[in-house]
Amino acid sequence: MTSRNMVRFFFATLGVGGLSTGILGFMIRWQEMAPYFIHVDIQSIFGAFLWFTGMGFIFSLVSQVGYFAYLFVHQLGLDIFRSRTVWGAIQFVAACYILFDFVYFRAEAFSVHFNQSLLLAGIILLAALVVAFAKVKQTKTGSTFIPAVFFMVAATILEWVPALRVNKEVWLYLMVFPLILCNAFQLLVLPYFLKRSQKEREEKAAVRKMAARGQKTGN
Repeated sequence: MTSRNMVRFFFATLGVGGLSTGILGFMIRWQEMAPYFIHVDIQSIFGAFLWFTGMGFIFSLVSQVGYFAYLFVHQLGLDIFRSRTVWGAIQFVAACYILFDFVYFRAEAFSVHFNQSLLLAGIILLAALVVAFAKVKQTKTGSTFIPAVFFMVAATILEWVPALRVNKEVWLYLMVFPLILCNAFQLLVLPYFLKRSQKEREEKAAVRKMAARGQKTGN
């Protein structure tokens, strides 16, 4: 990817995280935000939106670090096992274990109701399946399904750890949805930026060839 498109990709993902958190923050913390709207306190509404957006930027940065770490791990796995089938099976088992670990050990560690952990795991798994099907449709190959599910499950839960440690419902939902959106955005949109970078390289190469031919003709 060219540096220009890398920057565009970075800021696009940053925007997804900031805007989604800015909007979802009012919905998730509506009981606290409602008085601002009732009294039409524009200054407080704008201040709250900026605060939520700032948190969203942080969530987005966490998501981007997680995504590029996964790209490295994914390529490393392919190089080690030299088989997409074997590496896919390992990712499938790992995703199942991570979901089980999240549901069971979170309930044990924080003494939360089992159904709450199951609901949160269900939300992540549903999002992972939707994104994975979209990835398969985008790439027109089934080999991307399991890696997409693994990334959406494993990366989202690992990136979610700060909120999980706090274990407050507001923070759990405030962080998880922007993470899901940012992870899905990166997984589905990165190919567009890669193609755009390739096209730009080809155009630059064509310009250089034309310039070289012009110099030869002139000589």
